[in-house]
Amino acid sequence: MNGQAKVIRVVGGIICRSGRYLLGKRPAGKSQAGLWEFIGGKIEPGETPEEALARECREELDLAIVDLKVRTSVVHAYPDKTIDLMLIDCRPAEGAEPRPLEHAELGWFLPEEMSGLAFCPADAELLPRLFGRES
Repeated sequence: MNGQAKVIRVVGGIICRSGRYLLGKRPAGKSQAGLWEFIGGKIEPGETPEEALARECREELDLAIVDLKVRTSVVHAYPDKTIDLMLIDCRPAEGAEPRPLEHAELGWFLPEEMSGLAFCPADAELLPRLFGRES
């Protein structure tokens, strides 16, 4: 790609319940298909990262989330784009259960189980910061 790639601001949820974290596997036909990721998406103009994550969780999971708190971020350059990924700690609202509306699969994982998963590169880059060791 010639010149400077546009930076796309995205957000992902570190959605935790009972010590397990919710991850989604990207569906066939999408960029990074078959790789695991923290659920989220692009931050729309005028949205805060927290608002964007709440919207994305409703759209992709039919899930209400609470207790949102920014944890960490990374800028990652893919061959075709650069993303500024912000991860936010949160949890499902009482009684809320996620549904895979846009992912091939959802799963709840312990941090030590994540080392065996194939992650999107930007998410993988953040795992050591999130859980204190190389994953």
